[in-house]
Amino acid sequence: MQCPGQDNRYWDGSAVFEAPCPECGHTVEFFKDDSTRPCGNCGLRILNPKTDFGCAAYCPYAKQCLGDLPPQLLNQKQDLLKEQVAVETRNYFGDDARRINHALTVARYAEEIGEQEKANDAVLLIAAYLHDIGIKEAERKYDSTAARYQHEEGPPIAREILTKLSAPPGLIDEVCDIIGHHHTPRPEETVNFKCLYDADLIVNLEEQQQLSPSSPEHLAKVIEKSFLTASGRTLAAKVLLNQ
Repeated sequence: MQCPGQDNRYWDGSAVFEAPCPECGHTVEFFKDDSTRPCGNCGLRILNPKTDFGCAAYCPYAKQCLGDLPPQLLNQKQDLLKEQVAVETRNYFGDDARRINHALTVARYAEEIGEQEKANDAVLLIAAYLHDIGIKEAERKYDSTAARYQHEEGPPIAREILTKLSAPPGLIDEVCDIIGHHHTPRPEETVNFKCLYDADLIVNLEEQQQLSPSSPEHLAKVIEKSFLTASGRTLAAKVLLNQ
């Protein structure tokens, strides 16, 4: 069934309108179902200023409906997906405030590191929210939070959540791969994995400091040897050593 907003049987006089090109000021004519139009003067492809992309940000049929999605909409879809995953993480952990806070803090640090390291923001943030998603099943099945059990149990749960949210298959595969070994780096790793690993390590060290503080000298050695990115080391020194 065609979306009523795109069905011209429901259109009126406002279905065709003009808008100035933001680059050169030339008048560009739009039909209401155009997602973008090229400027006839300078060639810039312009986003339809009157299109409400709200439904397209989550609708799995948006591309068929609107054609090739403009970069602005792709960014909006990714932002919405990240927000949905954050909500799903909170819901999954329920009243376990400690694990929710852990995931949110890892995501905050991962975003900061990833910006410096040029990581894929969507993959990184979603992996950060979901990286420990297997811990509840690990405890239920094995009465253990050991890394190998988290690595085993996490990816199927993450895949179920992301599939339900209609995430892109490539993103799902990469996020699940990261979750499936997030404590144990391989000899060659993606920048997304490295940023997540470093963010998680900072939070784990923070939590260890609260339980059993180490000396600044010891922390400095750990920071120097254990991090996978320069940005992770810099942020760790700032967070843990106030440098």
